Amino acid sequence: MKINWSNERILVTGGGGFLGSHMVEKLQARGCHDVFVFSSKDFDLTKEEQVSRLFREHPADIVIHLAGLVGGIYPNQQRPAQFFYQNLMMGVLTMHYTWKSGAQKFVCAGAGCGYPEQAPLPLKEESFWDGFPQKPSYAYSLAKRMLHVQSMAYWQQYQFPAIVTIPGNIYGPYDNFDLENAHVIPALVRKFVEATAADSGRGQKVVIWGSGRPTRDFVYAGDVAEGMLQAADMYDSSQLVNLSSGREHTVREVVEVLTEITGFKGEVVWDTSKPEGQSRRLFDISKARRDLGYEARTSLYEGLRVTADWYREHRDEARNLVAVASESKV
Repeated sequence: MKINWSNERILVTGGGGFLGSHMVEKLQARGCHDVFVFSSKDFDLTKEEQVSRLFREHPADIVIHLAGLVGGIYPNQQRPAQFFYQNLMMGVLTMHYTWKSGAQKFVCAGAGCGYPEQAPLPLKEESFWDGFPQKPSYAYSLAKRMLHVQSMAYWQQYQFPAIVTIPGNIYGPYDNFDLENAHVIPALVRKFVEATAADSGRGQKVVIWGSGRPTRDFVYAGDVAEGMLQAADMYDSSQLVNLSSGREHTVREVVEVLTEITGFKGEVVWDTSKPEGQSRRLFDISKARRDLGYEARTSLYEGLRVTADWYREHRDEARNLVAVASESKV
């Protein structure tokens, strides 16, 4: 049953973050007048008493859960316990109190890296539980997998509709450009924009971890946010659904596009002694196409252009607190 978004009270966790910022824009475009966004300083979602207070003070009809501790390979390897605990607690408590408060529906973003490391490509929803996820981010991945367990359990016992969407490799404006924690595209965008700004990129060097051969299913954040709202519209039960582009691109392709977009004239160096994660990742989005009419409409070139332009304009306030290093951890 389609939602009349203009009449509903919407609570967005992580609404001031990367995907959350795109979600709030999409909600506003749909005429939502009552959208509550908060920060962790207001309500710590890892603490039950604060989650309980959140729902008492700000009851909602629809809850969109996007809050989480996220990062690339390096921080996941350095702080696995923190990634597991915080993401597990945020997910469990937020979904539980969404149901307990009497809300109509819960929609959240899971994790593409939650798929088994050896699952056949393209990744299909029915393969989600067929093995262990990739080891570098296993703690984060398994914490996010529990959202699906909880969704199934709450549907079975309470008939409460909780929808878990699985995005691909999201990128776009508002991302985290801190090189210690950034994923591949924001790290590369920052490196190329800032290298180009230095003497128009001439004589500059961008060092990138890996060979550039691994592939990812990159998807623009605004397309994922739109897909999540389509899922909320169309699903009235526990569901797991992929939201990505359904297209495979190498890291080297991203570098080539960014070189053109930014006008970089320097040298690109591939440090093959460094880790680069899984060799391939591609999502099957046939379920989203069939059930939701979903399609990722932003091309990689256009999405990278918009992202690079945004970072160039917002470098001072973007999340890029760590000084530019000599190597990109991607």
